[in-house]
Amino acid sequence: MFDFKGKVVVITGGETGIGRATVEAFARAGADVTLAGYLEDKAIEVIRSLASEGFTVDFIQTDVQQESSIDNVVAKVTQKHGRIDVLVNNASIFDGFAGVLETSNALWERVINTNLRGTFYFCRAVLKGMIARGEGRIVNVASVGGILGGADGLAYTASKFAVIGMTRQMAVELTKTGVGINAVCPGMIQTDMRGNSARILGDVAPDMARGVGVNPDALKRVPAGKKGVPLDIANAIMFAASPYGNYMAGHSLVIDGGWTIQ
Repeated sequence: MFDFKGKVVVITGGETGIGRATVEAFARAGADVTLAGYLEDKAIEVIRSLASEGFTVDFIQTDVQQESSIDNVVAKVTQKHGRIDVLVNNASIFDGFAGVLETSNALWERVINTNLRGTFYFCRAVLKGMIARGEGRIVNVASVGGILGGADGLAYTASKFAVIGMTRQMAVELTKTGVGINAVCPGMIQTDMRGNSARILGDVAPDMARGVGVNPDALKRVPAGKKGVPLDIANAIMFAASPYGNYMAGHSLVIDGGWTIQ
């Protein structure tokens, strides 16, 4: 369905879950993919798996909290390929459903810096080149937690609401330049986001197993009656990045099994 032959694609947080499915989908669609990720061992697994299918993916270890790390990715990809056609801002960490009184300053800063600041830095870093060419696509991975309260913890919810707002504002400003900017909002998806987040957060990780604020019957609120799979979100990302999404601007494409329609 999707053909990205000759397109240069950068995907942050592409080592696991939604990010991995997105890396795999773009690679199989012919794109030149760079995985900008933090967990090197997980990234190597992705690269080796795709190599066994005959696909080559570049990896650049990246800390999206650091502007210099992001600039390094953009410089290396541009040096190799001459441009970046598609940016997928997927890198994100979870707050373990921590409520306001459970959210430490350190947890707040790490979640906001990764989920929001990193997304902003990466957008800004690639936009100059995209605007100069009059084309390009940015897809920011938000969440149903950026649409309604009670889906996630305080810091995560705040970061995803902000990503949606930022996406809309950038679209208002930049759509006329030929650059398409949209967001995708996953609902409940089968990933190991808690485990990966705990590993990245280290000492500031909340008790991910404790599940502060979790509604054990949350899945009952999803009309589909089940969690989605990472490829469900990867397909939505590819749609937003493809010519099929040319007239989308600042949209938040919700993929949640019907959770937010009620």
